[in-house]
Amino acid sequence: MDPLTQGVLGASLSQSASKKQHLVVVGALGLLSGMAPDLDALIRSDSDPLLALEFHRQFTHSLLFIPIGSLICALVLYPLFAKGGGLSFKQSWLYCALGYGTHALLDSCTTYGTQLLWPLTNERFAWNTISIIDPVYTIPILILLVLATWKRTPWLARAAFAWALIYPTLGMIQRDRAEAIGWLLAQERRHTPIRLEAKPSFANILVWKVVYETESRYYVDAVRVGTSVKTYPGDSIPKLNVSQDFPWLDPNSQQAKDIERFRWFSNGFISKDPNDALRVIDVRYSIVPNQLKALWSIKLSKSAHAEEHVLYETHRDNTPVSRKIFFDMLKGK
Repeated sequence: MDPLTQGVLGASLSQSASKKQHLVVVGALGLLSGMAPDLDALIRSDSDPLLALEFHRQFTHSLLFIPIGSLICALVLYPLFAKGGGLSFKQSWLYCALGYGTHALLDSCTTYGTQLLWPLTNERFAWNTISIIDPVYTIPILILLVLATWKRTPWLARAAFAWALIYPTLGMIQRDRAEAIGWLLAQERRHTPIRLEAKPSFANILVWKVVYETESRYYVDAVRVGTSVKTYPGDSIPKLNVSQDFPWLDPNSQQAKDIERFRWFSNGFISKDPNDALRVIDVRYSIVPNQLKALWSIKLSKSAHAEEHVLYETHRDNTPVSRKIFFDMLKGK
């Protein structure tokens, strides 16, 4: 989730448990602690572009790390904000823990995947109930939080946190509706999906991307679930078969290992780019939800030496045509 949303959510929970005289200081503790887990984005390597994918949303986002992460936040923030604001270190640690603890759970509501139980497992939890950026979610929390701080009124912070719980719940209902339509689409095509997932499209819970897997292919469709349902049939693509798609690739090479790392990151939803014979795409994400224009990929090289890594690339499909198609879906056209 974006840093602003993480911060205001952390502040809303911390302020919800605060006395009115401490509301400003507690809000600062919750805000900064709520954003702190994303400092793992600093873990990266110039030689290994996939290292950042492995460490983002890993140990700093584990539920088991909350006591440690919040303690670090308290050690840093207590002398800066809380010591002069009438809070003890123990109280500061508690408020930091409340803010820090919201982060990973909110991230798990998105589709990216969060290692909530690291190091017990490296499974990436993704509940697919909210987009990674959604103003309808963030703006009410922000407004209520500003009012709570300005008027020194904790119940407004509690209202903000209540909205933070209600909206993903609505997203869960919408996700289940979209998945049900996805199963009907597969049935109409006489497909028996191995798995099927619905993911919110960018910044809303109205239009969803449905991805399902058969024995040989992935299929993507868009579904608008409002008061009525509208479907937008989409594309399909063969599943990646490394030995067939890249017969020249040494299975013991670093590039082959990187494909498997990217497969883990993408929850298995990877294919060879139909427009680039050396690129592997994550089919889960695209601006237009019934298309296969991936937002990120890895690029192989036939001339790479055995220890050389793949390239990691991001793609921004922000053309006027794509924007129009997407907004037409939002409008139900």
